[in-house]
Amino acid sequence: MAGDLNLSNLKPAQARQARKRVGRGLGSGKGRYSGRGIKGQKARSGSHKMRPGFEGGQMPSYMRMGKQRGSTSKDAMPIGPFRTLTHAVNVRDLARFEAGTEVTPELLKERGLIRNLRRDVKILGQGELSVGLSVSAHAFSKGAVDKIEAAGGSVTWLKPPHEAKKRKHKGGPAPAPEEAAPTVEPEAAASEPAEENEETPE
Repeated sequence: MAGDLNLSNLKPAQARQARKRVGRGLGSGKGRYSGRGIKGQKARSGSHKMRPGFEGGQMPSYMRMGKQRGSTSKDAMPIGPFRTLTHAVNVRDLARFEAGTEVTPELLKERGLIRNLRRDVKILGQGELSVGLSVSAHAFSKGAVDKIEAAGGSVTWLKPPHEAKKRKHKGGPAPAPEEAAPTVEPEAAASEPAEENEETPE
């Protein structure tokens, strides 16, 4: 029966492109250098697996450019050894809890507001809050503290709040110490007249 499939008339659904056979001798058209050119990095194996931005080992452009302030400061996050990652939770996300609830990181994880307890939790002030809650977290923004307390709630810091360090003024000479006014010693008391030892004539 015409049209029956069998091993003699099986064909792929769409045409297949044959693999390029290189390095099969000079007469094959793709011998000797096998389409890689002469020497160099791109003639070696693995040369087409370089990461994006790789410039052959020279100083890359993103390292040659000037850097903006802030992203590498000691208090910035999450870059560098001094940085920390936190779970950010806004006060609008706390509106789902009933009034008087004690909100802790464990409760936030149970409700799906944070992924895990390995990172600190910081409460931010985005949105509005109308229920009084007792919120415990590792850090709070100033706006979040104001809104939680304005709604009749309270905040508990699981870590001491961060205090910004005061920068020392480096410009200009140090002010000279004020000279103390010279102390005037009281005048010596007037000495009493010495008694004259008059010899009486004999």
